[in-house]
Amino acid sequence: MVPPAPPGPAAVAPREAARDDRDRPAGALRAIAPEGSVTSRFLGGGLGARPFPDYARLTHREYGHRVGIFRILDVLEQFGVTPTIALDAMTAEFYPWLVRHLQQRGVTFLAHGIAVTRMISSAMTEQEERAYIVDSLDRLEEVLGERPRGWMGPEQGESERTPALLAELGIDHVCDWPNDEQPYPMTVPTGDLLSIPTLHDLDDSYALVHRNLPLSSWQTMLTDAVDQLITDGEDTARVLALTVRPWLTGQPFRIGVLEDLLAHAAATGKVWFATAEEVADAYRDCTTTTTRPSPALTA
Repeated sequence: MVPPAPPGPAAVAPREAARDDRDRPAGALRAIAPEGSVTSRFLGGGLGARPFPDYARLTHREYGHRVGIFRILDVLEQFGVTPTIALDAMTAEFYPWLVRHLQQRGVTFLAHGIAVTRMISSAMTEQEERAYIVDSLDRLEEVLGERPRGWMGPEQGESERTPALLAELGIDHVCDWPNDEQPYPMTVPTGDLLSIPTLHDLDDSYALVHRNLPLSSWQTMLTDAVDQLITDGEDTARVLALTVRPWLTGQPFRIGVLEDLLAHAAATGKVWFATAEEVADAYRDCTTTTTRPSPALTA
């Protein structure tokens, strides 16, 4: 059965096409794609809001830029994992030394808007949203020296126009839609846009801050997810796109969870640690999936 297309200008591929067996790197595309979110210092961390200026809350977030990011990078390096960093324009401009360090470590980048406090929504006009995306990409290109290929919106926020605008402006993969365990092509008027879904329930902020799960529960969820996706990946491709934040997972009492997860995944010998760009390229190389047009585009 083919599920109905979601509203707006983005439609998933038919499930029959998306679930067929196909050649994949390292035997099977059972990929773990770690994604770090390095965001503007103008948003506080997990502490509750207090009267401005709330230095405790602001500096809690900045801890990630000063300490947590390096702890995470070191753990990833132990296992030969190259992360994908979601970077907003204001962070890139305020922390050029951090950007240089990330580039030296060989990370890849997702455009992450202008600031995490400036989320895309349907309250914007099309002109305002297009200008926002262009401004973000231009400013990141100025700092990075190249234009990011991928996008993760601040707080994964979108309007009904966002996929079409991203594709129009040259973005070829987006990580905002947590509705699958495989990449899939999105129906857009121009361009070529692939969705690389994240597993939202495993997102460190969602699990530890919003749901207030015990650290041990999050750790169990992560390892259980890896084991199940390896099993499912014997027949069809699966991706675990995991989002962690330096101010959260980079804390000394949490970093061990990430280290144990990577050790567990690596020990299986059945996991490919990939960047978002590598997942997108591998999908395009090994599939010829066709998409159904969205009703919004054919009306």
